[in-house]
Amino acid sequence: MTKTYKPMLSRLGLTYPQYLVLLVLWESDGVSVSAIGERLFLDSGTLTPLLKRMEAAHWIERRRAPDDERRVDVFLTQAGKALQKDARSIPATLLEAAQCPAAEVHDFTARLQALRRSLLKTDHPPAARSN
Repeated sequence: MTKTYKPMLSRLGLTYPQYLVLLVLWESDGVSVSAIGERLFLDSGTLTPLLKRMEAAHWIERRRAPDDERRVDVFLTQAGKALQKDARSIPATLLEAAQCPAAEVHDFTARLQALRRSLLKTDHPPAARSN
């Protein structure tokens, strides 16, 4: 997937993880860092440097929440909002590259999300060591 996305994102100066963060923010601006991490299954050790690079590129702004100083919220800048227009063709281009109907891609995505939820719920015992 990332190989397919790479040329489209490169022309925008984005990496795949940055694009995922932007997708979250384009859907709902002003999201906490922890909520972004939960949504994208990224830990803070991965997410914090990613957000710092995005802030240095002037796509986002991080602010302490006024009601809870421990929480940091992430907001799109004008440049971050403008990227949405530039990235508008990416989903259609990816769907075309998949060479299958949109309904099939959506079904496959839903099935993968269900699998992920099931795996997260399951308590697996540690694997037995072989000698």
